[in-house]
Amino acid sequence: FYEALSRIPLGVAVGLEFTGPLTVAMLSSRRLVDFIWVILAAAGLTILLPLRQSADSIDPLGAVLALCSGACWALYIIFGKKAGSSLDKSCVALAMLVGSCAIFPVGLLSSGMDLFRPAVLPLALILGIFSSALPYGVEIIALKNLPSRTFSILMSLEPALAALSGFLFLNEQLSLAQWAALTAIISASIGSTLTIRKQ
Repeated sequence: FYEALSRIPLGVAVGLEFTGPLTVAMLSSRRLVDFIWVILAAAGLTILLPLRQSADSIDPLGAVLALCSGACWALYIIFGKKAGSSLDKSCVALAMLVGSCAIFPVGLLSSGMDLFRPAVLPLALILGIFSSALPYGVEIIALKNLPSRTFSILMSLEPALAALSGFLFLNEQLSLAQWAALTAIISASIGSTLTIRKQ
């Protein structure tokens, strides 16, 4: 996701990433109304994806990376709900430990001993807590305690909030077409969660 952010605007990256949770929602039902939401989301994605070259087209690699992040998010929702139910709050700590062990060699190869500089360690700790450990911990609790419908509706607001944050804090400008695409994806997500049949 961070590699995608280095290539495409924040709102577009989150919009593409949201295809993962939307796919999970869509696969849970086979009714006609669900296909309406799929078509609406696909229309939004068609606008966002770099299928044509234009002034507001986005970097193809950035789009692919954001979609891969979306696939990981879908797996996170599926397995996070199971882990939260069976392992309780300790699953986040265990997941963070496994993730750290997996990514540490990559960081060491790319940055070497700079990883251990005194100026870097406090920032890395703050970043780890506020961008991963705390949000994941809260989401596992939410996945365990909130109805799936409520959780999905709240998640559907992420692309819009990301685009707004990119606009306010990063001075990123989205075209009218990209805003329309994000609106379509968010609408598809909200619609799919409001009309999904309880299992």
